Amino acid sequence: MRDLPVISHPNLLVGIETADDAGVYKLNDDVALVQTLDFFTPIVNDPYHFGRIAAANALSDVYAMGGKPLTAMNIVCFPVKDMPKEILREILRGGLEKIHEANAVLVGGHSVDDQELKYGLSVTGIVHPEKILTNSRAKVGDKLILTKPIGTGIIATAVKGKQAGPNAMETMIKVTSTLNYKASQVMLKYETHACTDVTGFGLGGHLLEMARASHVEIAINTEKIPIMPEVKKYALMGLIPAGSYATKHFCEHMVEIKPEVETVFTDLIFDPQTSGGLVISIKPDQADACLHELIDEGIQSAAIIGEVIGPHPKGKLQISYS
Repeated sequence: MRDLPVISHPNLLVGIETADDAGVYKLNDDVALVQTLDFFTPIVNDPYHFGRIAAANALSDVYAMGGKPLTAMNIVCFPVKDMPKEILREILRGGLEKIHEANAVLVGGHSVDDQELKYGLSVTGIVHPEKILTNSRAKVGDKLILTKPIGTGIIATAVKGKQAGPNAMETMIKVTSTLNYKASQVMLKYETHACTDVTGFGLGGHLLEMARASHVEIAINTEKIPIMPEVKKYALMGLIPAGSYATKHFCEHMVEIKPEVETVFTDLIFDPQTSGGLVISIKPDQADACLHELIDEGIQSAAIIGEVIGPHPKGKLQISYS
């Protein structure tokens, strides 16, 4: 996009510059629009659950910005001649359930006859212009809280290879269809400096985006990262999505991996996620209280996984096991 003539505007508070989760446009001194769009191919076989997961994934970007979703529009690519329309209905039913759970309103959408099934949402929310959370304001000393376990890309690969067990599948569906609403509400009570949600760039990729946008060095401890059941086993079997290798290769010159870190953990850290958790960069003396409240709210997998250890002009991620 660097050669395209993208026009800026004084009311555009968050654009494409820092690879943030959503765009933010100021309407007045009290209200700014949060806008995002996301859609993808199925990661589970059940159309109803696919719809729920895709909708939760799209809504998450608004929560990561500290915003409140207001409206949503369906985006559908569907092979009309090759699949029963009941499948489409179940996808839309699942999506609508999550839209309603978010207290948002479905206002329409668009569909295309396509040989490859895809579904997602365009979501518009609101946030106070002075209370926006971005990925660019992490401060030295901040603790990093992750609110969901990782491993969805590897489990989805295991599903395609017919290797995934029922426990792994059940956990993945539960995790990915859970809104980040509660996590967002909790973090807004504390001095949260930055936030992002973990999606297609993997935990490592999104942490590196935060580090680069904030000009800091982030250190994470693989021992502290919550991981879904059976994921490490599948990874050791080689059931790793191509996106994991692509992201790891793209990021490698900005990442320091300590010698004691097993290769399988770097594969997990760069595993592309769907509807992942929030990464919350929070004032250090408030991290424990925030974590305890997240757990009290039912977010049992939440964990402090690292910290911002110093300034860095270009941004850096350090991965250790200790």
